[in-house]
Amino acid sequence: MNQHPRPERFLHPVAWWLWALALAAAASRTLNPILLTAIIAVAALVVASRRPHAPWAGSFRAFMWLGLFVLLVRVGFEMLFGAPIPGTTVMTLPELTLPSWMAGTRLGGEVTLEALVLALYSGLQLVAILACVGAANSLANPTRLLKSVPGALYEAGVAVVIALTLVPSALVHLGQVRDARRLRGRSTRGLRASARIGGAVLTGALERSLSLAAAMDSRGFGRLRPRSRAERRITASLTTLGLVVVMVGGYALLDAGTSPVLSSAMLIGGLMLLGLGMHRANRRAVRTVYRPDPWRWPETGTAITGLTALVACSVAAYLDPAVMLPMTTPLVWPELPLVPMIAILVAATPAWFTPPVPDPTATSDLDVRTVAAPRPAEQVAA
Repeated sequence: MNQHPRPERFLHPVAWWLWALALAAAASRTLNPILLTAIIAVAALVVASRRPHAPWAGSFRAFMWLGLFVLLVRVGFEMLFGAPIPGTTVMTLPELTLPSWMAGTRLGGEVTLEALVLALYSGLQLVAILACVGAANSLANPTRLLKSVPGALYEAGVAVVIALTLVPSALVHLGQVRDARRLRGRSTRGLRASARIGGAVLTGALERSLSLAAAMDSRGFGRLRPRSRAERRITASLTTLGLVVVMVGGYALLDAGTSPVLSSAMLIGGLMLLGLGMHRANRRAVRTVYRPDPWRWPETGTAITGLTALVACSVAAYLDPAVMLPMTTPLVWPELPLVPMIAILVAATPAWFTPPVPDPTATSDLDVRTVAAPRPAEQVAA
C-alpha cells in the first residue's frame, strides 16, 4: 500500500540542474562561511530526501570527499605559497630563499591567522559549488536528461551525459567484476588481480560503447534536414551572438561590482538570442522523444527556489559587499545577512513539495536501470 499522499514520479532533470546551478552561482557571490555552510546543508538535505535508488545517485558523497580534498589543498597552498598577510602569527615554517626572477613568490615563512581564515573561506566556497554539482548528479537521471537536450545540441549532449555517467558506471561494473572473481575463488587484491580486473572493466566499456553506437545507428541517429546557406549563416550568427552575450552577462552577474540590473538584462537578452538560434537549429534535426518528461508546477517551483537564492545573494553582494565578503584584515566575525539566508533556506523546500521518487521494491515500471551483469566475454576476461 502506497504511504505517500502524492503519486511517485521522477522530477524533470533540467529542473534539478537549474536549481543546482543557481545555488552554485549563489555560492560564488559570497565568502560568508555561514551562507556557504547553509548552501552545503541545503544540498545535502535535498539529496537525502529525493535521491533515487540508482548507482549514479551516490555521486554526492564522492563530490563531498572531493570538496574536502580541495579544501585541504587550498589551505595547504596558502600556508606554503600564499602571499604574506600581516596579522597574528600562528606558526613559522622553514622558508626557502628563491631567486630574484621569482620575486613576489614565497615558499614557507610565517603563517598568519588572517591568511588561514581567508583560505578557509575560499576553500569553503569551492566545497559549496562542488556540493551543488554533486547534488545535480545525484538527483537528475542522466538518461532522462539526454532526452531533454535540444536537437541542435544532441551530439554535444550525448558526450556530456556519457562523461557524467562514466565514473558511476565504471564503479558499478568494477564491483560486478570483483564479485565474479570472488565467486570463482580468485583474489581481488594485488597488482596481478588489479590488472586483470582493469582489463575486464575496459573490455566491458568498449562493448557498451559499440552496442550504443550500433543502437544509435540503427535508429537513424544524426539525420539532418537540408537547409540553405543563408539559413545556416543566420542560425550560426544568432547562436554565436547569444553565447557571447550570455557569457558576458553571466560574468557580470557573478561580479559583485557590476549592477545586477544591467547584468541580468544582458543575461536575459543573450538567452533570448540563444533560444532563437536553438529554435532555428532544431528545425534541421530529425528526432523524436518517446514518453517525454512532463514539466509541471513542482519543476517550476524547484527552479524558482534556486533562482531566488541566486537573486538574493547577487543583490546583497552589490548592496552590502562587506557582509557577503567578510573582512579578514583585520579579522572580524562574519555577520548573518537575513534576506540571503532566508532565500537559501527557501531553496531547501523541494525536499518536501516535489513528488517522492519511485520505490524499486514497490513498482515494476521503474525508469532507473542499473548496468547489466557482466557478459560471458567479460567473465572470461575476469
